[in-house]
Amino acid sequence: MAERLAAQRANPYRVRAYRKAAENIEALEEDIADVASRQTLEDIDGVGSDLADKIEEFLRTGTIQAYEALRTPLPEAVKTWAQLPGLSESLVSYLYTRLSITTLTDLEQLVRSHMLRTVPGFTGSEERLLEAIAASQQPSLTRKREEAP
Repeated sequence: MAERLAAQRANPYRVRAYRKAAENIEALEEDIADVASRQTLEDIDGVGSDLADKIEEFLRTGTIQAYEALRTPLPEAVKTWAQLPGLSESLVSYLYTRLSITTLTDLEQLVRSHMLRTVPGFTGSEERLLEAIAASQQPSLTRKREEAP
């Protein structure tokens, strides 16, 4: 969970809390299922009620819905944005999952509003990014013209 949250640039305190809890769980000298059966998960340093619920869910079902939601892969078209100037894979993931930027048009609007500058991790020029977005959209416009009757 910590790695997925970190990739999506979630609250760093939350990421750190998941990492700390994971380290303490790994250091246990007994099986986590035994701790859960005694209902003493919250006695583990770093494990609060929310994480205890997730551990119990995993022990019951073999999965954690919140983790599965974090694992949802980015659409291929969105993944390619990481090739645009100033964008990285983690920044693209953040834009998609946290800011709901789902199309190049959304991304273009974000850049034009100058709000992308405020997002940590953006290292490029807005102008170069806008040029790259326009160039990325060009082939689809050409295709649409060719398909028109």
